[in-house]
Amino acid sequence: MSTATAPDRVGPGSRRRLDVDEAMATRRSVRAYLPRPVPREDVEEILALAARTASNSNTQPWHVHVVTGAAKRDLTEALWEALAADDRTTPEYPYQPDPDDWSEPLRSRRRRFGEELYGSTLGVEASDTAGRLAHHRRNYAFFGAPVGLVLTVDRQALGGGLVDAGAFLQAIVLLARARGLDTCPQASFLDFHPVVRRHLRIPAEQMMVCGVALGYADEEHALDDLRTEREPVAGFTTFHV
Repeated sequence: MSTATAPDRVGPGSRRRLDVDEAMATRRSVRAYLPRPVPREDVEEILALAARTASNSNTQPWHVHVVTGAAKRDLTEALWEALAADDRTTPEYPYQPDPDDWSEPLRSRRRRFGEELYGSTLGVEASDTAGRLAHHRRNYAFFGAPVGLVLTVDRQALGGGLVDAGAFLQAIVLLARARGLDTCPQASFLDFHPVVRRHLRIPAEQMMVCGVALGYADEEHALDDLRTEREPVAGFTTFHV
């Protein structure tokens, strides 16, 4: 269950805007969406406000590719073909080490999330390779969200640009939540970045950071029950006085 004290639901028909605290408290990575369209003006408003994110010397090194409709379907089909052929490519930046090399508590947190996602929520056993692949395949359809975002960053910005892009991504996530929308940042697209680059005509000077699903959560889907815990402040904070 969510530990948030703020309301967990802001329905698609609601015009109430969540404040920052509410948006942060109810933010979660949603992996099942309604087919209901998200108006383009809402997406543009979110991105315009997210552009106020701080960046190194105001370089604003990010770029967003918004995919909907036929463009999203074509990209998804191409990614499914690449997945079926196991045509994976090394990500353009080191997103994460081999999970087996992770130390504690990272390893346990990752394992616990996998158990909650596949076992407790989806009822997919660890030995069910086909079931796990079926869920993983949904990544490349943006989990059924009507809007997909692909976030890129200028290569010249290097690691600092990734920090800036992360802050920009968080702004998008919170601004969407404030409007009753949900999101899921997705690293899975990094495995097939040449496919994404080709379909969206991403120029060479831009490096792909991640994808983002954007839409209205399907509250009837089993995945809507998935909630993850967070460490208390005392677990990750050191005060120096």
